[in-house]
Amino acid sequence: MSSTSQPAALLFDLDGTLVDTAPDLARATNALRAHHGLAPLPYALIRAQVSNGGSALVTLALGLAKEAEGHDLARTFLLAAYGEAVANESRVFPPLSPLLHAWEADGRPWGIVTNKPRAYAEPLVAALALAPGALLCADDLAVKKPDPAPLLEAARRLGVAPDACWYLGDHLRDMQAARAAGMAAVAVGWGYVEDGDDYLLWPADLWFETGEALVAALK
Repeated sequence: MSSTSQPAALLFDLDGTLVDTAPDLARATNALRAHHGLAPLPYALIRAQVSNGGSALVTLALGLAKEAEGHDLARTFLLAAYGEAVANESRVFPPLSPLLHAWEADGRPWGIVTNKPRAYAEPLVAALALAPGALLCADDLAVKKPDPAPLLEAARRLGVAPDACWYLGDHLRDMQAARAAGMAAVAVGWGYVEDGDDYLLWPADLWFETGEALVAALK
């Protein structure tokens, strides 16, 4: 059984939880639109879809379902445009930077578990000078979230029991993965939550509207 008392380790989802990557993904999405002679979409519209991945952004940009002809080619274009500059405007959400600095200064482990492919996650993490003790990406294991395996592997690499970890995320699949891994499922309200989706209704153990509230709870 996971504990909501002070965790021994923190594990974060990447996009929308630890790092605000939406500006760079929006740039790539609108580059795809421009490639097809279409006007840019509003930033807020793209931001709400970022956690759903590249295929969702292609569907948003061009109206092409995942199975539709041309979808895969468009996704390749979008990801290439994104890959050219994964950290131009992406930033760690305030006040998570000082939280991580203090956490590291105390010698406490933390990591990242993301459904983002390593080809994009690794350069992003490096550009932001982040130093997680474990980084698990979409293509590192045979399965990805909501399967708990990546979370369990991250805990193993950190040398911390799963029930002593908090897993923080901005999507229902993050809560499902955390619950299945026996970790405290921590829902964050500052991420890329779609309109009509209430993060307070997710099957979490803890809910935080702001980074400040999270920091206060960890002091």
